[in-house]
Amino acid sequence: MKAIAHRQPAPLSAADALELVDLPEPMPGPNDLLVQVKAVSVNPVDVKVRAGMPVPEGQVRVLGWDAAGTVLAVGPAVQGFAAGDRVWYAGALDRQGSNAERQVVDARIASRMPATLDFAHAAALPLTAITAWEMLFDRLGVAPGGGQGQRLLVVGAAGGVGSILVQLARKLTQLEVIGTASRPDTQAWVQEMGAHHVIDHSQPLDQALAAAGLGPVHLVASLTQTQQHYAALINALAPQGKLALIDDSNEPIDARPLKAKSLSLHWEMMFTRSRFQTDDITKQGELLVQVAAAIDAGTLRSTMTRHFGRLSVATLREAQAHVESGRAIGKAVLDGF
Repeated sequence: MKAIAHRQPAPLSAADALELVDLPEPMPGPNDLLVQVKAVSVNPVDVKVRAGMPVPEGQVRVLGWDAAGTVLAVGPAVQGFAAGDRVWYAGALDRQGSNAERQVVDARIASRMPATLDFAHAAALPLTAITAWEMLFDRLGVAPGGGQGQRLLVVGAAGGVGSILVQLARKLTQLEVIGTASRPDTQAWVQEMGAHHVIDHSQPLDQALAAAGLGPVHLVASLTQTQQHYAALINALAPQGKLALIDDSNEPIDARPLKAKSLSLHWEMMFTRSRFQTDDITKQGELLVQVAAAIDAGTLRSTMTRHFGRLSVATLREAQAHVESGRAIGKAVLDGF
Protein backbone atom coordinates (compact mmCIF):
# COMPACT_ATOMS: atom_id res chain seq x y z
CA MET A 1 0.00 0.00 0.00
CA LYS A 2 1.28 3.45 -0.91
CA ALA A 3 1.54 6.13 1.78
CA ILE A 4 3.42 9.37 2.43
CA ALA A 5 5.37 9.30 5.67
CA HIS A 6 8.40 10.58 7.54
CA ARG A 7 11.07 8.79 9.58
CA GLN A 8 12.21 11.57 11.92
CA PRO A 9 11.17 15.11 12.84
CA ALA A 10 12.26 17.53 10.15
CA PRO A 11 11.48 20.96 8.74
CA LEU A 12 9.62 20.98 5.45
CA SER A 13 12.80 22.18 3.72
CA ALA A 14 14.51 18.85 4.48
CA ALA A 15 14.65 16.46 1.52
CA ASP A 16 13.33 13.58 3.66
CA ALA A 17 10.63 15.55 5.47
CA LEU A 18 8.05 13.60 3.46
CA GLU A 19 8.60 10.47 1.38
CA LEU A 20 6.60 7.92 -0.54
CA VAL A 21 6.68 4.51 1.19
CA ASP A 22 5.17 1.09 0.68
CA LEU A 23 3.45 -0.29 3.81
CA PRO A 24 1.68 -3.55 4.64
CA GLU A 25 -2.05 -3.58 4.06
CA PRO A 26 -3.86 -2.32 7.19
CA MET A 27 -6.11 -4.84 8.92
CA PRO A 28 -9.25 -3.65 10.73
CA GLY A 29 -9.67 -4.54 14.39
CA PRO A 30 -13.01 -5.45 16.02
CA ASN A 31 -14.24 -1.82 16.22
CA ASP A 32 -12.62 -0.58 13.01
CA LEU A 33 -13.54 0.40 9.50
CA LEU A 34 -11.15 -0.24 6.63
CA VAL A 35 -11.49 2.78 4.35
CA GLN A 36 -10.35 3.52 0.81
CA VAL A 37 -9.20 7.12 1.24
CA LYS A 38 -10.66 9.40 -1.43
CA ALA A 39 -9.63 12.82 -0.10
CA VAL A 40 -7.69 14.33 2.79
CA SER A 41 -7.05 17.78 4.23
CA VAL A 42 -4.10 19.34 6.02
CA ASN A 43 -4.26 20.79 9.54
CA PRO A 44 -1.75 22.58 11.78
CA VAL A 45 -1.36 19.32 13.73
CA ASP A 46 0.21 17.74 10.62
CA VAL A 47 2.88 20.44 10.64
CA LYS A 48 3.49 20.18 14.40
CA VAL A 49 3.81 16.39 14.41
CA ARG A 50 6.03 16.28 11.31
CA ALA A 51 8.35 18.94 12.71
CA GLY A 52 8.52 17.97 16.36
CA MET A 53 7.22 14.53 17.39
CA PRO A 54 9.83 11.74 17.50
CA VAL A 55 9.21 8.62 15.41
CA PRO A 56 10.08 5.25 17.02
CA GLU A 57 13.35 3.94 15.64
CA GLY A 58 12.93 1.83 12.54
CA GLN A 59 9.36 2.97 11.94
CA VAL A 60 7.63 5.58 9.81
CA ARG A 61 4.74 7.86 10.66
CA VAL A 62 1.93 8.55 8.22
CA LEU A 63 0.40 11.97 8.84
CA GLY A 64 -3.14 13.08 8.05
CA TRP A 65 -6.06 13.58 10.45
CA ASP A 66 -8.90 14.29 8.08
CA ALA A 67 -10.32 11.92 5.51
CA ALA A 68 -13.34 11.11 3.42
CA GLY A 69 -13.60 7.76 1.70
CA THR A 70 -15.44 4.52 1.05
CA VAL A 71 -15.72 1.62 3.49
CA LEU A 72 -14.08 -1.56 2.21
CA ALA A 73 -14.62 -3.77 5.27
CA VAL A 74 -15.90 -3.58 8.86
CA GLY A 75 -14.69 -5.23 12.05
CA PRO A 76 -16.86 -7.87 13.74
CA ALA A 77 -18.01 -5.53 16.54
CA VAL A 78 -18.98 -2.67 14.22
CA GLN A 79 -22.64 -1.78 13.87
CA GLY A 80 -24.28 0.71 11.55
CA PHE A 81 -21.70 0.62 8.75
CA ALA A 82 -21.32 -1.58 5.69
CA ALA A 83 -18.96 -1.89 2.74
CA GLY A 84 -19.65 0.84 0.22
CA ASP A 85 -20.64 3.51 2.76
CA ARG A 86 -19.16 6.96 2.15
CA VAL A 87 -17.66 8.11 5.47
CA TRP A 88 -15.67 10.95 7.02
CA TYR A 89 -13.57 11.15 10.17
CA ALA A 90 -10.53 12.75 11.82
CA GLY A 91 -8.69 9.65 13.05
CA ALA A 92 -6.49 9.34 16.13
CA LEU A 93 -3.01 10.57 17.08
CA ASP A 94 -1.80 7.10 18.08
CA ARG A 95 -2.66 5.42 14.74
CA GLN A 96 -1.34 5.82 11.21
CA GLY A 97 -2.87 8.71 9.34
CA SER A 98 -4.89 9.28 6.21
CA ASN A 99 -2.11 10.16 3.74
CA ALA A 100 -2.32 6.62 2.42
CA GLU A 101 -4.33 4.56 -0.05
CA ARG A 102 -6.22 2.81 2.75
CA GLN A 103 -6.66 3.43 6.47
CA VAL A 104 -8.24 1.78 9.49
CA VAL A 105 -10.25 3.99 11.82
CA ASP A 106 -12.35 3.36 14.92
CA ALA A 107 -15.95 3.30 13.69
CA ARG A 108 -17.09 5.10 16.84
CA ILE A 109 -15.36 8.33 15.76
CA ALA A 110 -16.62 8.22 12.17
CA SER A 111 -19.95 8.76 10.46
CA ARG A 112 -21.46 8.77 7.02
CA MET A 113 -20.37 11.93 5.22
CA PRO A 114 -22.86 14.53 3.95
CA ALA A 115 -24.75 13.24 0.93
CA THR A 116 -24.57 16.66 -0.73
CA LEU A 117 -20.76 16.97 -0.65
CA ASP A 118 -18.09 15.37 -2.79
CA PHE A 119 -15.14 13.71 -1.06
CA ALA A 120 -12.86 16.78 -1.27
CA HIS A 121 -15.36 19.20 0.29
CA ALA A 122 -16.18 16.64 2.98
CA ALA A 123 -12.52 15.98 3.86
CA ALA A 124 -12.09 19.66 4.78
CA LEU A 125 -14.30 19.40 7.85
CA PRO A 126 -14.04 16.50 10.34
CA LEU A 127 -11.15 17.58 12.60
CA THR A 128 -12.14 21.22 12.67
CA ALA A 129 -15.84 20.48 13.07
CA ILE A 130 -15.17 18.14 16.01
CA THR A 131 -12.83 20.68 17.61
CA ALA A 132 -15.27 23.55 17.15
CA TRP A 133 -18.29 21.53 18.30
CA GLU A 134 -16.56 20.27 21.45
CA MET A 135 -15.18 23.72 22.22
CA LEU A 136 -18.51 25.48 21.84
CA PHE A 137 -20.92 22.96 23.32
CA ASP A 138 -18.74 20.86 25.68
CA ARG A 139 -15.99 23.19 26.94
CA LEU A 140 -17.78 26.57 26.87
CA GLY A 141 -21.05 24.88 27.82
CA VAL A 142 -23.34 26.63 25.36
CA ALA A 143 -26.59 24.75 24.85
CA PRO A 144 -27.68 24.19 21.24
CA GLY A 145 -30.17 26.97 20.54
CA GLY A 146 -28.99 28.84 23.63
CA GLY A 147 -26.63 31.72 24.33
CA GLN A 148 -29.18 34.51 24.06
CA GLY A 149 -27.78 37.79 25.36
CA GLN A 150 -24.17 36.53 25.33
CA ARG A 151 -21.23 37.51 23.14
CA LEU A 152 -18.69 34.99 21.81
CA LEU A 153 -15.28 36.20 20.65
CA VAL A 154 -13.49 33.87 18.22
CA VAL A 155 -9.77 34.70 17.97
CA GLY A 156 -8.33 33.63 14.61
CA ALA A 157 -11.73 33.17 13.00
CA ALA A 158 -10.52 32.77 9.39
CA GLY A 159 -8.61 29.52 9.98
CA GLY A 160 -9.94 25.99 9.71
CA VAL A 161 -11.43 25.74 13.20
CA GLY A 162 -12.59 29.36 13.24
CA SER A 163 -14.38 29.02 9.91
CA ILE A 164 -16.66 26.24 11.15
CA LEU A 165 -16.90 27.53 14.74
CA VAL A 166 -18.32 30.83 13.51
CA GLN A 167 -20.89 28.91 11.45
CA LEU A 168 -21.87 26.66 14.37
CA ALA A 169 -22.26 29.58 16.74
CA ARG A 170 -24.24 31.68 14.26
CA LYS A 171 -26.52 28.94 12.98
CA LEU A 172 -27.03 26.67 16.00
CA THR A 173 -27.04 29.17 18.89
CA GLN A 174 -28.33 32.66 19.67
CA LEU A 175 -24.87 34.03 20.51
CA GLU A 176 -23.66 37.35 19.16
CA VAL A 177 -20.54 36.24 17.27
CA ILE A 178 -17.42 38.41 17.01
CA GLY A 179 -14.56 37.09 14.87
CA THR A 180 -11.02 38.41 14.61
CA ALA A 181 -9.03 38.74 11.39
CA SER A 182 -6.34 41.18 10.30
CA ARG A 183 -6.44 41.30 6.48
CA PRO A 184 -9.19 42.43 4.12
CA ASP A 185 -9.50 38.95 2.60
CA THR A 186 -9.67 37.17 5.95
CA GLN A 187 -12.11 39.73 7.34
CA ALA A 188 -14.37 39.22 4.32
CA TRP A 189 -14.20 35.44 4.80
CA VAL A 190 -15.16 35.67 8.48
CA GLN A 191 -18.16 37.82 7.55
CA GLU A 192 -19.08 35.27 4.88
CA MET A 193 -18.99 32.52 7.53
CA GLY A 194 -21.62 34.47 9.48
CA ALA A 195 -19.91 36.60 12.14
CA HIS A 196 -22.00 39.54 13.34
CA HIS A 197 -18.84 41.63 13.78
CA VAL A 198 -15.17 41.37 12.75
CA ILE A 199 -12.34 43.11 14.60
CA ASP A 200 -8.62 43.32 13.84
CA HIS A 201 -6.45 41.10 16.06
CA SER A 202 -3.31 43.01 15.09
CA GLN A 203 -4.55 45.55 17.68
CA PRO A 204 -5.01 44.86 21.41
CA LEU A 205 -8.29 42.96 21.43
CA ASP A 206 -9.80 44.70 24.45
CA GLN A 207 -9.19 48.06 22.78
CA ALA A 208 -10.52 46.83 19.42
CA LEU A 209 -13.72 45.61 21.10
CA ALA A 210 -14.16 48.88 22.95
CA ALA A 211 -13.58 50.90 19.78
CA ALA A 212 -16.29 48.86 18.05
CA GLY A 213 -18.69 49.53 20.93
CA LEU A 214 -19.04 45.85 21.70
CA GLY A 215 -18.36 45.94 25.43
CA PRO A 216 -17.47 42.87 27.53
CA VAL A 217 -17.64 39.38 26.00
CA HIS A 218 -18.94 36.40 27.91
CA LEU A 219 -17.14 33.63 26.05
CA VAL A 220 -13.81 33.44 24.21
CA ALA A 221 -12.64 30.73 21.81
CA SER A 222 -8.94 31.49 21.39
CA LEU A 223 -7.60 29.50 18.45
CA THR A 224 -4.21 31.12 17.90
CA GLN A 225 -1.68 33.41 19.63
CA THR A 226 -3.38 32.99 23.02
CA GLN A 227 -0.22 33.99 24.89
CA GLN A 228 0.02 37.23 22.91
CA HIS A 229 -3.62 38.15 23.56
CA TYR A 230 -3.96 36.71 27.08
CA ALA A 231 -3.97 39.94 29.10
CA ALA A 232 -6.33 41.65 26.65
CA LEU A 233 -8.71 38.70 26.72
CA ILE A 234 -8.88 38.79 30.50
CA ASN A 235 -9.64 42.51 30.30
CA ALA A 236 -12.31 41.91 27.64
CA LEU A 237 -14.10 39.07 29.44
CA ALA A 238 -17.10 39.82 31.62
CA PRO A 239 -16.99 38.57 35.22
CA GLN A 240 -17.65 34.82 35.41
CA GLY A 241 -16.81 34.47 31.73
CA LYS A 242 -15.16 31.49 30.08
CA LEU A 243 -11.92 31.25 28.07
CA ALA A 244 -11.33 28.17 25.88
CA LEU A 245 -8.19 27.56 23.85
CA ILE A 246 -6.56 25.01 21.57
CA ASP A 247 -3.13 26.41 20.73
CA ASP A 248 0.15 25.54 22.43
CA SER A 249 2.38 28.16 24.02
CA ASN A 250 6.12 28.31 24.56
CA GLU A 251 5.49 29.73 28.03
CA PRO A 252 3.27 28.39 30.84
CA ILE A 253 -0.11 30.07 31.13
CA ASP A 254 -0.56 31.80 34.48
CA ALA A 255 -4.13 31.19 35.66
CA ARG A 256 -3.87 33.57 38.63
CA PRO A 257 -5.09 36.68 36.72
CA LEU A 258 -8.38 34.85 36.11
CA LYS A 259 -9.26 34.85 39.81
CA ALA A 260 -10.52 38.41 40.30
CA LYS A 261 -13.31 37.95 37.75
CA SER A 262 -13.91 34.26 38.58
CA LEU A 263 -13.03 33.40 34.98
CA SER A 264 -12.69 29.75 33.96
CA LEU A 265 -10.08 28.25 31.61
CA HIS A 266 -10.89 25.34 29.31
CA TRP A 267 -8.61 23.29 27.06
CA GLU A 268 -9.95 21.55 23.97
CA MET A 269 -8.15 18.69 22.25
CA MET A 270 -10.24 16.63 19.87
CA PHE A 271 -7.95 13.60 20.22
CA THR A 272 -8.73 13.17 23.93
CA ARG A 273 -11.62 10.76 23.45
CA SER A 274 -9.72 8.47 21.08
CA ARG A 275 -6.43 8.66 23.00
CA PHE A 276 -7.99 7.70 26.34
CA GLN A 277 -10.84 5.57 24.96
CA THR A 278 -13.28 7.56 27.07
CA ASP A 279 -16.69 6.22 27.98
CA ASP A 280 -18.27 8.83 25.68
CA ILE A 281 -16.04 8.16 22.65
CA THR A 282 -19.12 7.58 20.49
CA LYS A 283 -20.03 11.27 20.85
CA GLN A 284 -17.49 12.12 18.15
CA GLY A 285 -19.25 9.95 15.61
CA GLU A 286 -22.61 11.27 16.80
CA LEU A 287 -21.62 14.92 16.41
CA LEU A 288 -20.33 14.22 12.90
CA VAL A 289 -23.80 12.82 12.11
CA GLN A 290 -25.31 16.12 13.27
CA VAL A 291 -22.82 18.20 11.28
CA ALA A 292 -23.54 16.11 8.15
CA ALA A 293 -27.27 16.64 8.61
CA ALA A 294 -26.76 20.41 9.00
CA ILE A 295 -24.70 20.51 5.81
CA ASP A 296 -27.29 18.52 3.86
CA ALA A 297 -29.97 20.90 5.17
CA GLY A 298 -27.96 23.90 3.91
CA THR A 299 -27.35 25.22 7.43
CA LEU A 300 -23.57 24.72 7.36
CA ARG A 301 -21.11 24.67 4.45
CA SER A 302 -17.71 23.21 3.66
CA THR A 303 -14.69 25.35 4.46
CA MET A 304 -12.48 24.10 1.62
CA THR A 305 -10.70 27.06 0.00
CA ARG A 306 -7.66 25.46 -1.69
CA HIS A 307 -7.44 22.21 -3.64
CA PHE A 308 -3.88 21.03 -4.25
CA GLY A 309 -4.68 18.20 -6.65
CA ARG A 310 -3.97 14.51 -6.20
CA LEU A 311 -1.96 13.34 -3.19
CA SER A 312 1.78 13.06 -3.84
CA VAL A 313 4.95 14.06 -2.02
CA ALA A 314 5.11 17.28 -4.05
CA THR A 315 1.47 18.32 -3.57
CA LEU A 316 1.43 17.40 0.13
CA ARG A 317 4.61 19.41 0.65
CA GLU A 318 2.94 22.37 -1.08
CA ALA A 319 -0.21 22.05 1.03
CA GLN A 320 1.76 21.80 4.28
CA ALA A 321 3.77 24.88 3.32
CA HIS A 322 0.50 26.73 2.75
CA VAL A 323 -0.75 25.78 6.23
CA GLU A 324 2.65 26.47 7.80
CA SER A 325 2.66 30.01 6.36
CA GLY A 326 0.07 31.13 8.91
CA ARG A 327 -1.88 32.89 6.17
CA ALA A 328 -4.24 30.09 5.19
CA ILE A 329 -7.97 30.76 5.02
CA GLY A 330 -10.33 27.84 5.64
CA LYS A 331 -8.94 24.43 4.67
CA ALA A 332 -6.44 22.95 2.18
CA VAL A 333 -7.53 19.67 0.56
CA LEU A 334 -6.05 16.97 -1.68
CA ASP A 335 -7.64 14.06 -3.53
CA GLY A 336 -6.45 10.58 -2.58
CA PHE A 337 -3.82 8.58 -4.49
